Amino acid sequence: MKTIVLTGDSTGLGSEIADMLLTNGYKVIGMSRTETDSVKQRKALHQEQYIHLEFDLSNTNEVKDLYIEKVKPIGPIYGLVNNAAIAYDDLATNASLERIENMFQVNVFSPMILTKYIIRDMLLNGTKGSIVNISSISASTGYKGLSMYGATKGSLESFSKGIAREWGSKGIRSNCVSPGFMETRMSSSLSAEQKERIYRRTCLRSATEERSVASTVLFLLSEDASSITSQSFVVDCGTI
Repeated sequence: MKTIVLTGDSTGLGSEIADMLLTNGYKVIGMSRTETDSVKQRKALHQEQYIHLEFDLSNTNEVKDLYIEKVKPIGPIYGLVNNAAIAYDDLATNASLERIENMFQVNVFSPMILTKYIIRDMLLNGTKGSIVNISSISASTGYKGLSMYGATKGSLESFSKGIAREWGSKGIRSNCVSPGFMETRMSSSLSAEQKERIYRRTCLRSATEERSVASTVLFLLSEDASSITSQSFVVDCGTI
């Protein structure tokens, strides 16, 4: 049974990805700040197949200890899904350095350091693994108030391509999935009018379905995608 490390598995897209991975026979090490009802249900239903670690990715300096003490003993690790993210939604003219720094810790710095240790794990065990980074179409197209958030996702996409080039010779793949607007907790503060404006920018005139995004992640982790690396797959109902 192949083991996948998945960050941000407590709600929304991360929860959907976790359920899909478990259904398809993967062992999942889920990671989030809190243990939600969905996490508790997965623990009860899947038991040995699912392990949840409570960890706050804003604590980048503690990622090394997290890997050594809690992740490595479970290994070897086959895949990593860097899904956890926070959004600082505001105009750049109102930018708060403290909030920007916190967002980069969660969205960029901790995924980089976690990737570092997962790749080391893959090299140690001779694993031809797969890394999937969850980006956003805000890295490719502008949304009012999301310039700073989009900058974190653009950084993650660039990092992903570099990882693919650095470690492809060892059979390690690295790809991105860039979802469009989804009905998640991160977007819950938007009004119905704001959401409708976003829908009108899409070909399908609808929100992106979490299951569609999760299915793309599942594919990129699988051996069916063994020749795919250094790519970014847009799942956005035709926004871009």
